[in-house]
Amino acid sequence: MSNRIDVKKTYKLFINGAFPRTESGRTYEIKNSKGVFIANPCLASRKDLKDAVVAARAAQSGWNKASAYNKGQILYRIAEMLEGRRSQFVEEIVLVTGVTKAKAEKEVTESVDRLVWYAGWTDKLSSLSGALNPVAGPFYNFTIPESMGVIAAIAPETPSLLGLIDAIAPIIVGGNTVVILASTKAPLSAMSFAEVIATSDVPAGVINILTGKKEEIAPWMASHMDIDGLDISGLAPKSQGDIRIAGAENLKRIYSFKSADPGRILAYLENKTVWHPIGL
Repeated sequence: MSNRIDVKKTYKLFINGAFPRTESGRTYEIKNSKGVFIANPCLASRKDLKDAVVAARAAQSGWNKASAYNKGQILYRIAEMLEGRRSQFVEEIVLVTGVTKAKAEKEVTESVDRLVWYAGWTDKLSSLSGALNPVAGPFYNFTIPESMGVIAAIAPETPSLLGLIDAIAPIIVGGNTVVILASTKAPLSAMSFAEVIATSDVPAGVINILTGKKEEIAPWMASHMDIDGLDISGLAPKSQGDIRIAGAENLKRIYSFKSADPGRILAYLENKTVWHPIGL
């Protein structure tokens, strides 16, 4: 008979490419559909959010300057890494949510495919939202899409993995960096996804993942003056009004989405107009 003790996994935050514990030292319990204890993920604090935003801001310029081809390669690499750990994600989704294995496998498959789909948009944004504008005079006038900056997001409760990716991917495709709050009830696949990011080619600080309570983190995201946009798709409709009001002070762009489409990319892009004399 073996006396070996199982090595339990410790779920931490993901900030600036590292896995710190919350500075508050707080955690909360995750149980399976039968009420059996599974894990103690971190209960992120306001200081954790601040640290994540600082990391995202520092990384944004470099990520924005990366070529569209390079961004597409990195998103595709994330998809490759997720595909390689398929069985782990299926197991975690089944364990926490109680769905069937077939449904969990479908969610992981859709998550991989969604990353590949968004990777394909990286070099098409100028064609999608850019333009050569007619003007009166000897000038070329171009409109080109530019990243907004640091975007925060609140992932939906379910599907916990696909919902997370649907929030992250369109934000980073356009050159933004992201701070996202994972599903409160089922955060395990989000923190395992952080391990995928850490072992892929994503620069530190481009993607930052927090776990915790929406009622705590969402108002801080809305009022934070260095967050430029906010995806509140994961919030209940009754909670969205107060968040929009809190984000109005710094004219934060706030959206809620129900599906994956190019509009989620364009929502967090600015239009930059460039004038150039003809013949020079």
